[in-house]
Amino acid sequence: MVINLKVLVRYGELMLKGKNRKNFINKVNRHIRNKFRNFDLELNFLYDHLTIEASSELKEVVINNLKEIPGLHSYSIIYEASHDIEDIVSVSKKALSEELEAKKTYSFKIESKRTYKHFPMTSPELTKLVAPMILKDSLVNLKVEVRDPDVILNIDIKSDKTIIYLNKELLMGGFPAGIAGKGLLMMSGGIDSPVAGYKVIKQGVDLELIHFESSPLTPLESINKVSDLASKLAKFMVNGRIKLHIVPFYKIHEALLNNVEDSYLITIMRRMMYRISERFANNHKIPVLINGESLGQVASQTLLSMKAVENVTNIPILRPLITDDKINIIAIAKRLDTYNISIRPFNDCCSIYVPKAPVISPKIKICEKEEAKYNYEPLIEKALEDIKTISIDSNFNIDFSLYGFTFEAAYNEWKGSHD
Repeated sequence: MVINLKVLVRYGELMLKGKNRKNFINKVNRHIRNKFRNFDLELNFLYDHLTIEASSELKEVVINNLKEIPGLHSYSIIYEASHDIEDIVSVSKKALSEELEAKKTYSFKIESKRTYKHFPMTSPELTKLVAPMILKDSLVNLKVEVRDPDVILNIDIKSDKTIIYLNKELLMGGFPAGIAGKGLLMMSGGIDSPVAGYKVIKQGVDLELIHFESSPLTPLESINKVSDLASKLAKFMVNGRIKLHIVPFYKIHEALLNNVEDSYLITIMRRMMYRISERFANNHKIPVLINGESLGQVASQTLLSMKAVENVTNIPILRPLITDDKINIIAIAKRLDTYNISIRPFNDCCSIYVPKAPVISPKIKICEKEEAKYNYEPLIEKALEDIKTISIDSNFNIDFSLYGFTFEAAYNEWKGSHD
């Protein structure tokens, strides 16, 4: 292997974890090893950072994979020089020319650091000496700006060499995947829930997904949407896979449509989903539920609606997006590459039948009165019994025949009877 690419990766916040620091770093290091297990490169794990050495052809692969690992703070492409001033200047010019466009003009500053204290010059002296030499005959258009430069050229004098790099590029940050324990995300086919999932993965939650499908009332394509969204989240998991639990919700959905007063339909539907999700979580020793609710975004996400819905549960419920506005949520969804999947025109349970005037301040007593119109408990038990679980990786295309699903047959039968 020809090594002509070196990347410095920083742990960041993990270094503040005191006695738990070693556990946090070991966890993220296992994720790194797993992520790069199929690539010809060298990983060097040090006290507060790591370096990756590879051929330049792997640059994009290395950076893209680093962006998918929770717990890493930032990275820099690094260049090595000797302690010789001319070599430091030459390598600095190389770094600038390789990472910046020659046609543009950049404001820049130099930050020198003398880790090796026996180097004969102080950091300010080194900066003052090399700055005009770097500006002279540089292939990149540069102007000095010390307050708010476009580029910072870092020169770090080590005992045996000089490390040179440009700006620190931010990575995911947060904590290592899975360090915080398990969470169950109520996954719809919309924009919000995948973003909520990403946010909790970033904070160390080992995520599983639960989705309520209601074919033939909802199109089969809605499940494909969810499986595609799940595959986008899978790349952030330690093993590159994520579990999706699919709840057959048709019988409950049908009972709601036939018995519940229209304005309370969505509220009661969500109460049923919460009941099922809590029982499933408890059965699988998952301590928290997670959803993509954002305060006031729709009628079912007012304070009183949330209170009425979660009244049926005792499990903690995390709402990572609760104060986020839609513009911010969409921006994250686009970065995650989930937005275009979420806006596919296939409705799920919560969007297929939206009441004309949904209640925005539901009363718990009225919810209980509406639910008393039919015996929902056997329907919940049956739904729990018939949940199907699949494991999805970042390249997964769902094949229903592999898992014995009846959704497709049921949908085709229903569609044929309505043609």
